[in-house]
Amino acid sequence: MTTHREPLSSVLETIGETPLVRVHDSPDEVPVYAKLESFNPGASIKDRIGKYMLERMLERGDVGEGGTVVEPTAGNTGIGLAVAAKQLGLDAVFVVPERFSVEKQQLMRALGAEVVNTPSEDGMGFAIDRAHEIAEELDDAVVPQQFSNPLNAEAHYATTAPEIGDALDGEVGAVVAGCGTGGTLMGMARYFREKHPDTHVVAVEPAGSAYREFLGDDVAHEEYKTEGIGTHDIERNELFDPELVDDIRAVPDREAHEEMSRLAAEEGQLVASSAAANAIAAKRVAMAIRDGDIDAPYDTVATVFPDSSERYLSKGVYRSFEEWEG
Repeated sequence: MTTHREPLSSVLETIGETPLVRVHDSPDEVPVYAKLESFNPGASIKDRIGKYMLERMLERGDVGEGGTVVEPTAGNTGIGLAVAAKQLGLDAVFVVPERFSVEKQQLMRALGAEVVNTPSEDGMGFAIDRAHEIAEELDDAVVPQQFSNPLNAEAHYATTAPEIGDALDGEVGAVVAGCGTGGTLMGMARYFREKHPDTHVVAVEPAGSAYREFLGDDVAHEEYKTEGIGTHDIERNELFDPELVDDIRAVPDREAHEEMSRLAAEEGQLVASSAAANAIAAKRVAMAIRDGDIDAPYDTVATVFPDSSERYLSKGVYRSFEEWEG
């Protein structure tokens, strides 16, 4: 965000302090506000954890300067870690399932990282295992492991949530966010629940994802096109604490696709499918607060738009739903 008035010494100083913008399609009585995370230098919310996690891990001695970061990632975390790694004197290797965005993989390589692809059909679980194998083969290598590292959620507790709170004068009635690792929502939930214990917290996932199993629901595991959120194996998602969540809402791909197009055409928001899913869920929460179906301490809902649709143009996100490649 262009709020800086003096020259900065590093791109790392530009991470965070992103704009918080009203979602126009939300009810006037209970507006929804979204953090526009594409304003970060790596163009996604994952820049926050890239900087925060690596700085803390270097401070703790988990890895030394000149060491290597090895991470399984669908893309944006790799970009965020790559932006930070070179500036902090680290090498980076990322293990990425083949089906994920070509744009993201090209950017990781452009930032000086090595990208190792794994078969898409083997899923993220296989990529996680392969990352640990690679790290064991290297001297002074560490796997930050965004799916289980508490620093992931801590980054959002320390940066994303306070920025939202400051912008809304602390009056946040509900927080809504998609869960891939769960770090964003968990950090925000802890922060706002400390401010007001009745803050309503909603997790968002694609239809076909298994997060609702945390609440005891039976879920039919299906493939989905919405990228960056969701899981097929809740045992891998160690950060998610169901005690901090009031509800988990599943958004079908077709609805997310329609909302992506609407956000661009009506609100000038060039955001991707996870942001569209967040917008849909956040607006429904806002309407429920307005109608008295949800009791929230304030008449505002906060969410995040994690990245830009430009990362997914090769997958046809603005073509017909049938042409959109998951």
